[in-house]
Amino acid sequence: MRSLVKLLIPAALLGAFAFADDWPKWRGPNDDGMARGDAPLNWSATENIAWKAPIPGRGFSSPVLWGNQVFVTTAVPTGSSASGEHKFLVFSFDRQTGKLLWERTARTAVPHESYHQQYGSYASNSPVTDGKHVIAFFGSRGVYCYSLDGKLVWEKDFGKLKMFREFGEGAWPMLEGNKLLLVLDQHEGESFIIALDKSTGRELWRTPRDGATNWTGPVVITHAGRKQVIVSASKKVSSYDLETGKVIWEAAGLGQNTIPAPVALDGIAIVMSGFRNPNLMAIRLGREGDLTGSDAIIWQNQRGNSYSASPVLHDGKLYVLTDSGMLSCFDAKTGKAYYQQVRLPKPYNFKASPVAANGKLYLASEEGDVIVVRMGEKFEILATNTLEGQKFIATPAIAAGDIFLRSQNTLFCVRQAKK
Repeated sequence: MRSLVKLLIPAALLGAFAFADDWPKWRGPNDDGMARGDAPLNWSATENIAWKAPIPGRGFSSPVLWGNQVFVTTAVPTGSSASGEHKFLVFSFDRQTGKLLWERTARTAVPHESYHQQYGSYASNSPVTDGKHVIAFFGSRGVYCYSLDGKLVWEKDFGKLKMFREFGEGAWPMLEGNKLLLVLDQHEGESFIIALDKSTGRELWRTPRDGATNWTGPVVITHAGRKQVIVSASKKVSSYDLETGKVIWEAAGLGQNTIPAPVALDGIAIVMSGFRNPNLMAIRLGREGDLTGSDAIIWQNQRGNSYSASPVLHDGKLYVLTDSGMLSCFDAKTGKAYYQQVRLPKPYNFKASPVAANGKLYLASEEGDVIVVRMGEKFEILATNTLEGQKFIATPAIAAGDIFLRSQNTLFCVRQAKK
């Protein structure tokens, strides 16, 4: 069926069209954590594991998928020192079998600073693909654009970032139309958001940003026919015109160490911080300028916000997961809590963001369990799936009924066995 659809779409448009069986970017096809199809409910080390592939080195980037390929990045030390020279690698795996299709060394270099020893890596930025290119962003080691068969198209280096307390770099790239969007926020040196031509790497525009270190990336939304790029950051959120990079609006009110991705529905953008001075703001779109303290901010929340995990937004409901395993469900338009800060059956820790498919919310824990919760106004656990000895920091990907889980050194494909 996919091949037939491809025949009906001009080749020039294929790179901008994500099929139901693609997961082309970190938060899924619609930047809300939702898959378009279904996914297995149950699995274990001996049940519904279609394949597993070893991934060398250390990387907490999430897999992305297009066609029959799964793309993953990692960083592998060339010697015995974890802080010495590394190879920065991009892998392509066969989606059906897990066979390695190609491996490319984007760069070999000695990192200038370290990362958070528990949750950081030199390959924490998830790649992105449009069906024609796959783009890997290694922060201080540059951005690399490959064709789907692994040929280097272009590369670009922005110099060395200086991150807060060497906590590491982890902002995701975003593709929209012909533009690749990157956020480079650092506490020492120039912070900016930049748009590059995705086919050539040519700089289209660059807008300075107010400085503090930040670990969130850009999300593109359309409101009243105008595309805008929303970027959360410590203290405030900003929106930029996609075509020019000019600021459309800003709103102060977020706390420090912003990580969760913005989401949007029906003219409302929802942004969140969960560390010091946590806050969630739902902002009515359509105005310009400084919206701080205005009635454009239609609801806020300071309890049970995510520090690390990005929310899932579906059917008007916002699902928010804390690092310590408390789950909340809000009415995204009003802020009404259907349930708030509900604890899971046993203590868990989370850095991976929730993902969802067909009424099921998947929570991948550091302890190796993936807890499946029914989506809706009432909290209900449907299953707990355990892979012993594994630890999930990377966010899962879901496409065409399969779940792709990246642990410390293995990529798993979970697929419902045929009966």
